Amino acid sequence: MSKVCTITGARPSKGHVIHRRGLAKKKGGIGQHVTANTPRVFEPNLKVRRIWVPELNKFVKVKLTARALKTVAKNGAFKTLKKAGVV
Repeated sequence: MSKVCTITGARPSKGHVIHRRGLAKKKGGIGQHVTANTPRVFEPNLKVRRIWVPELNKFVKVKLTARALKTVAKNGAFKTLKKAGVV
């Protein structure tokens, strides 16, 4: 199953983690040194929810990010899902 939000379209993105070694100068060390630049994936905060849509008089099962859930709560289920093209 794809990791994509049905409303916002948020999907996994790529990035890097910078590995550092050594104690910072501020903490009494000789400074930190970068030892590796490791690739990683930033996953969206997805939730699968059944949302009640009163206009359709039924539940709609959607995969949403936490931010999209707040949008649904603010603007209403039918309006938000219709704008996204889900309903």
